Formats: sequence, structure tokens, C-alpha cells
Amino acid sequence: MMRGQQHMAVAVRNPKGEIVIHGERLKGSIYTSSWWKLPFLRGVTMIWDTLVLGVRTLLYSANVAAAEEEVEITPRMMWVTLGTALAVIVAVFFLAPLLLVRWLEDNNPSLVSHVVEGVIRLALLVGYIAAIGFLPDIRRVFAYHGAEHKTINAMEAGAFLDVRTVQTHSTSHPRCGTAFLLIVMVISVVVFAIIGTENIWLRGVSRIVLIPLIAAIGYEIVRFSASHMKNRLVRALLSPGLALQALTTRPPDDKMVEVAIAALNHVMAADSAGKPESLTVNQ
Repeated sequence: MMRGQQHMAVAVRNPKGEIVIHGERLKGSIYTSSWWKLPFLRGVTMIWDTLVLGVRTLLYSANVAAAEEEVEITPRMMWVTLGTALAVIVAVFFLAPLLLVRWLEDNNPSLVSHVVEGVIRLALLVGYIAAIGFLPDIRRVFAYHGAEHKTINAMEAGAFLDVRTVQTHSTSHPRCGTAFLLIVMVISVVVFAIIGTENIWLRGVSRIVLIPLIAAIGYEIVRFSASHMKNRLVRALLSPGLALQALTTRPPDDKMVEVAIAALNHVMAADSAGKPESLTVNQ
């Protein structure tokens, strides 16, 4: 899936080997109102936007892939799955570390327990990403992630968007969601330490309620860092996030790159002159 200033597009290779592209104009106040573009507020809205677009593109791609099997995945099925997944994420990555360090409270300063909680949260994240990377289907998803990064890097470098050229570019990118997750984990340590409170229930609630705030701060840091990549200090601070991307990207094959190029070309054409909502490309 590629998102432009005014349009988005998702490209999927169907069972016949054709690249099917669906594109649409981005509508709604979060795209047109200047209020939603204010610092920090734009981070929350962009996360919601990414969540909504992500579910819709997953639904579309799943239905294209399952077309010959006469199986339809409904929006309700997708949203229930997503809701369950989000609940598990909050429980495992935000609440579980809090409970694991609860026993430290009697013998250690609160700051120590917050740091340990953050380290456990980060270890769980890295361990989870590394573990799922061994699954064949997830490795394929990570390869498509690499194709997306290569294509974006080629476009931003002003290179010609053909498979051979795109394949010469890196699979890492400073605005990647993987780097964003790492920044969120680090920021959470600071925010939760500032909030403090000895009440375990209030601390648990804060881990959930403050997620949008932490994500908004993380978004601004990613946005600032991506525009200052020539600065050595910024590059040094981003290096852990870029290194973590090695776990969520894989070298793509040429057919994967073709799909990424098709989606990006559709978005760029739509943003500049308008484009039909769907088409099929024979590759």
C-alpha cells in the first residue's frame, strides 16, 4: 500500500499473476482541515488514519488473493481480528511488563522499576518480531516491506522506477513504522517515569490511556529526524531503529518490486492528474 498527499493505492498480485490495483482519493477532515495538521495532534490522527487504511487494504488484498476459493472476508471479520490483536498487544507489551516488575517496588526506587519495565517491554518487542520472522508467510510479508522501502528510496533519490534500478536501493527507511515502534518504547519509559504513582491500578490505566500521547510524541520525533538525516547526531540516534528494520524487512524478489512500483506509480499519477480507481496490469 502506498499513500500520497491526496490519494492512496494498494497493489495485489492475484492468483492469475496479474497486478490488480485499487486506488481512491483521501477524503475527510483529517486530510483537508488545517487543525489536524498541527504538531502532536497530527500524530494521533495519522496513526488512526494508518490503522483504518491498513485494515481496508488488508481486507482488499485478502479478498483478491482468495477470489478463486470463493471465500469472502467481511469488514466485520477483519475488525474483530484487529480488535483482538490490539487487545493482546496492549496486554502483552504494556501491562505485562508492569506486572513483571511489581515485585521491585518494595526494594528499589520507582525510577529503577520504570527503567526495568521499559527494558522488558523492548525485549518483548524485539523477541516477538524476531520470532515471527521465522514463519514463511511472515517472511514473505517482510520481503514486501523491503520492496516498499526500496521503491520509496528510489523515488526520493530521483531514480527511474524500474525493477533493476529499485533493487539497488536500501531496504531501510527513516520513516519506517519499525523505527517508530522503537522510539515509542523509549519514550514510554520517560513518560511513565514522570507520571509515577504507586497505585498499581492507576499505573495500569496510565499504560493504556497515555498510548496516544506517547505515539504522538514519537511521530513528531520520526518526522523531525527524517528531515534531518544529514546531521550526524540524528543519524546516530536513529541507527538503532534502522538496525531493527533488519528484522522486519527481507530482500524482495523482482515480482514483489513490480507490485510496489505499480502502487507507487498509481499514487503519483493520481496525485498529479487523477487516475481511475482500479485497473489490472499484466506482468
